[in-house]
Amino acid sequence: MLDTLRVPIVQAPMAGGVSTPALAAAVCEAGGLGFLAAGYLSPGALREQIQAMRRLTRRPFGVNIFVPDDPVTDVEALARYRDRLEAEAALYGVRLGEPLGGDDGWTEKLAVVRDCRVAVVSFAFGCPSRATVSQLRTNGSEVVVTVTSADEARLAAGAGADVLCVQGPEAGAHRGTFRNTGAAPDIGLIPLLRRVSAAVELPLIATGGLAHGADVAAVLAAGARAAQLGTVFIPCPESGANPTYKAAITDPPFPGTAVTRAFTGRPARGLVNRFLLDHSAAAPAAYPHVHQLTRNLRAAAAKSGDPEVMSLWAGQGYPFARELPAGELVATLAEQARTAIADAARRIGG
Repeated sequence: MLDTLRVPIVQAPMAGGVSTPALAAAVCEAGGLGFLAAGYLSPGALREQIQAMRRLTRRPFGVNIFVPDDPVTDVEALARYRDRLEAEAALYGVRLGEPLGGDDGWTEKLAVVRDCRVAVVSFAFGCPSRATVSQLRTNGSEVVVTVTSADEARLAAGAGADVLCVQGPEAGAHRGTFRNTGAAPDIGLIPLLRRVSAAVELPLIATGGLAHGADVAAVLAAGARAAQLGTVFIPCPESGANPTYKAAITDPPFPGTAVTRAFTGRPARGLVNRFLLDHSAAAPAAYPHVHQLTRNLRAAAAKSGDPEVMSLWAGQGYPFARELPAGELVATLAEQARTAIADAARRIGG
C-alpha cells in the first residue's frame, strides 16, 4: 500500500472526534493515506464513518483500532484520584464519569472493518493475535501495528503484521506502548527507526513530532517508507477538533508539551495546561478508567471554551501547525520534502 501512494504522507488517526471522514478523504484525494479513528466510537458510528468515507473518495484509506489491555487496576489509587477530581467537577457543575473499564467494542469493531473490507487496519496500545491479523489479511486488509521499541517490533512481526508504525516519544497524544506500566520508552524517533529496521524486515511508517516537509524527508532518509503526521492536521477545516483546541494549537498560551496520565490513565503528550500540571503526579496507570472518569469534565471544559482543563494533545512540532485545508497541507508538505531532499543532495554533492 505504501509504495502506491503518490505522496508518502499518512494522516494520523486521532480519536475523540478529530479524525473525520472529510479530513481523511481530503488526505487520500491529495495522494496520501487518510485514517479514521475507531477509538471511543460505537461500532455503528464506525460503520457510518466508513460509509461516509466511501461517498467522499474511492481511494484506499485506513481505520485504527485500540487493542484492549487486561490491566490489574489499583482500585484504591483510582478512588483517591476520583476524590481529588471532585473539586474540579464541582467547578463545572458536572458529575465525574464511572470508571467501568471495558474493551472499547473490540470484537464488534473488528467485525465492522472485516465486513467493510477496509484497505488498511492499524492497531495501537498492543499487538493483535496472529489469528486476528491472519483473518484481516485473508479478508484483503493490510495490517499496521504501532510500536515504540525494537522488542515490540519483533512481537508485531511475529504476529504477521504487514507494516509497522514506529512512534517516537515526540509524538502527540497517546503513546502506542503495548503495556501501560512503567516508564514509556524515550528513544528519539530517528535512532528508534534505526533500531527497529535492524530488528525486523518490514516496511516502516515513522511518526513523532513531525510537522514540516523537512521532517518527512529526514525520516524517509532514515529508512521509513512514509511519514505519519497528526498535530499539523488538527487546525485543518476538515478536522473535528473543538475550536478552542484548534486555537490552542495555532496560537498557544502554553509553555510546551509534556507526557501525562492525568486525563486518561495512559501516557499521552499534550500542551502543558493547568490540569496537566496539577494532576499528573497523582494520576494512576489505569486506562480506560481515568479516561472514563474525566470524560464529562473535559467535555464541560471544551463546551465552556476553557483550554486549561482540556486534553490538548500535541506533538513536539506543534509550533509549526497552521490552518490550511488538508489537501493543501499535504501538497505543501510534499513540496517542502522535495526541496529538503534536493538541498541535502546538493550539499553532499558539493
